[in-house]
Amino acid sequence: MRSIPIAVRTVLWMSVIVALLVLSAVPASAIEVREPAAAGRFYPADPVKLLRAVNFYLAHAEEPDGKKPLAIIAPHAGYVYSGQICADAWRQAGGHDYDRVVILGTNHTVAGFSGVSILPGGVFRTPLGDAKIDERFSAELAAADPEFSYRAAVHRQEHSVEVQVPFAQVLFPDTPLVVAVLGADEAAICDRFGRALAEAVKDRSALIVASTDLSHYPSYEDARRVDRAVLEAAATMDPDAVRREIGTRMAQGVANLSTCACGAAPMTAAMTAARHLGAKGVRIVSYANSGDALVGRPDRVVGYGAVAFSAFYLKRVSFPEPPPADEEAPLTESGKKALLFLARTTIAEVLKADALPLPRSAEPALNAARGAFVTLKKDGQLRGCIGHMAADRPLQKTVGAMAVQAAFKDRRFSPVSAGELEELEIEISVLTPYEPVPGPEAIRIGTDGVVLKKAGKSAVFLPQVAVEQGWKKEEVLDHLCRKAGLPAGAWKEGAQLMTFQATVFSEREYGKRPVERW
Repeated sequence: MRSIPIAVRTVLWMSVIVALLVLSAVPASAIEVREPAAAGRFYPADPVKLLRAVNFYLAHAEEPDGKKPLAIIAPHAGYVYSGQICADAWRQAGGHDYDRVVILGTNHTVAGFSGVSILPGGVFRTPLGDAKIDERFSAELAAADPEFSYRAAVHRQEHSVEVQVPFAQVLFPDTPLVVAVLGADEAAICDRFGRALAEAVKDRSALIVASTDLSHYPSYEDARRVDRAVLEAAATMDPDAVRREIGTRMAQGVANLSTCACGAAPMTAAMTAARHLGAKGVRIVSYANSGDALVGRPDRVVGYGAVAFSAFYLKRVSFPEPPPADEEAPLTESGKKALLFLARTTIAEVLKADALPLPRSAEPALNAARGAFVTLKKDGQLRGCIGHMAADRPLQKTVGAMAVQAAFKDRRFSPVSAGELEELEIEISVLTPYEPVPGPEAIRIGTDGVVLKKAGKSAVFLPQVAVEQGWKKEEVLDHLCRKAGLPAGAWKEGAQLMTFQATVFSEREYGKRPVERW
């Protein structure tokens, strides 16, 4: 093999040196990007929808009390389940100045991971753009302990940090991030990390965000009991109290309870840091579980809590009690307006933000368990109608859920489009419990809604249907049979008939935006 001439070798070496110098001069933020992994699954992948979703949840968040938080606890499930509670936590920090936002996530993806992995630099990308990682701060924090070492795999698919970043980008768009993912809640490691974090931020103004959901998979009522105990333990600012409470609850054998807090390590580390930074008060801002969501089921839920830690005394510390429910309370004019606004808002946010509101009006009638139908009309013609007759969930949740079903799941119609939204007129029918009747003679046309069941098939008409169609009683029953997939006249033998009444109101009476909030 012939040797390379000296002149050529010199040029080659100079080219390599120049290339290395150029690469070393390129900031890490230009070459290290943590790409989105949860977009399109946990939150909208479309930047316009994502921005609208975050702003929507922040606009409906619990009002801050003016006390600047040192740390917050926020959940990390999909936005349709926990987005509102997450926004409640972040809203407490909005309006205050921070020079760093430190997000502590929990490991969901790398089996056996122990310790703390700190993202060293570059940018954290979401559909809203790139959030810069504070490289110098991250290096300083990593140098504090051998257990604080970077493991790329821990960050690559981790959603517990990622769902928090859009809130930071909206509220603190120019503030750099510090991102750490913690493994199991090992007391010694979490304590050292919390102390190291407090030491690193003591001369700075940093917001610490602990990302955690609460109980996983118990029933609705069991979740409330377990989550209340864990959040009240967190309010003591004693990490060991949290660990003891989690241990106690897990030992009780609560049905289907697999964990009390999937982010226990971020939570206890943040509590340690907040305490060493001078936190003296805690506010449990809000609580819900997935059973409260419009798409949630009550038998298998995940809990979500928003908590703020501050150096100032905070009066609101206790666990939020559920709003009062009164089965006998009359449906007020304000309640009707709120339900209409909720139905329209729900449809609009699904279309424009892939988001769902969290109904939480305090009106007793809206929290009573009631069945309801939501009817959509366009140019006077039916455009969708679906209801839930059983009185087994709060009325406001029934209305929100049925608004989604009527707009997007009525098989007789194509899904509602964004362009149709302003053309729709929404009508709500709040139902009384249905009762069996001995026969057709007991049905009062114009007053009673009718349910027909036979041979495993069923159909229902609201009270107003017969009046709107001009049907007589026999025609109502024949049409019910056809709707159920039975021949006309099938009601005459072997059919079960039930009646109910309804309070009916619509946007014809109250307008399309009767209130600003529900």
